[in-house]
Amino acid sequence: MADLTTKYMGLELKNPIIVGACNLATEIRNLKKMEEAGAAAVVYKSLFEEEVHLENLELFERRTEYEERHAEMVTLFPNAKLDPAFPEDHLSNLRKAKESVSIPVIASLNAVYDETWIEYAEKIEETGVDGLELNFYTVPEKFDGEYDDIEKRHIKILLDVKSVISIPVAVKLSPFYSNPLRLISDLDKAGASGMVLFNRLFQPDIDIQTEQHQFPYNLSNPEDIRLPLRFAGLLYQNIKASVCANSGIFSGQDVIKLILAGADCVALVSTLYLNQIDIISTMLKEIEKWMEKKGYQSLGDFRGKLSRKLSENRLPFHRAQYLDFMMGTTEILKKYKIII
Repeated sequence: MADLTTKYMGLELKNPIIVGACNLATEIRNLKKMEEAGAAAVVYKSLFEEEVHLENLELFERRTEYEERHAEMVTLFPNAKLDPAFPEDHLSNLRKAKESVSIPVIASLNAVYDETWIEYAEKIEETGVDGLELNFYTVPEKFDGEYDDIEKRHIKILLDVKSVISIPVAVKLSPFYSNPLRLISDLDKAGASGMVLFNRLFQPDIDIQTEQHQFPYNLSNPEDIRLPLRFAGLLYQNIKASVCANSGIFSGQDVIKLILAGADCVALVSTLYLNQIDIISTMLKEIEKWMEKKGYQSLGDFRGKLSRKLSENRLPFHRAQYLDFMMGTTEILKKYKIII
C-alpha cells in the first residue's frame, strides 16, 4: 500500500488532504464525517474580528433602544458591561471541535488591529488546537502609503504572534502583492511554519436590472489550481515552511499535480460543498491507484519532480504570455471548433 504520510507546519499527517476553513467544520457531525472520510486535518472556521465588532454593536443597540422611554424607566435592560469584543462561543466551539476528533485541528484568525492579533492568538492557543492560520490580505482602498507598508505590517504581526504562543503558525496569503515570492521568503525567515496559497477573496458583482451590488458566494473552479501550482513549483526547496495549496482542487489528480509541483498538502473547501464530504475518500483512492501504477512508494518519491528546481523544463515558470509553440494553437482551434 502506498505511503501517503506528509508533514505540514511540523505536524505529522496521515495523508496530504486537509479541510480548509469553512462553515462545514462548525458542525461536530461534519467534523467526524471528515475524519471518517480520511481528512488528515481540519482548519476550523475563521474567527473574524469584524464580526465580533458588529455583534457587539448590535447588542449595544438592542440594550439601548428603549432607554429613557419615560421618566420612571431609565432602561429596560440591566446595566451590564458589554463583552470586550471577543466571542467566547467561538472559543468554546473550537475547544469542542478539538475534542471531537483525533486528527489535528487548526484554528484560523482574521483580525483587524495589531493588538487583537496577539490577544486572539493567545486565547485560541488555550483551546488546545494544534496550530493557527493567520489570514493576511488587504483590500485596495487608498492611493497613499508606501508600497511595502502592508508587507512590513504582515511580517510584524507574525513575529508578534509567534512571540506569545508556542503552537505552529501558518499564514494564508492572497496573490495580490507586488512581489509575492519576496514576501513569502520574508515570512518564512520570520518563522512561519506553513504557507497557504492562496486565499480566495470576496469579489462583488453588479445586478444590471436592479442596478445594485450583489454578494455572491465565491467557490473555486478547476482552472484556479494553476496559480497555486505555479507557486508550489517556484517555492519547492526554496523555503523552510510547508506549502499548502488551496483553490481549484476537486480530484485526486489535482492533488497529484500539486505534489509533483512541490506542495506538501492541499486544503479542500469548494469540492466539499459541491461533491459532499465523502469525496475525500474518493480522492485518496485515486492518489493510491496512481502511485501504484507509477511504482511510487511514498509522496516523497515524486514531490517536487516538476518544480522549477528539479524539472528539466523551466519554461512554465518563466513565461507569462501564450506562445504558439507552447500552446499548440492549431490543436486548440480544432478542439473548440474555431475557424479563422
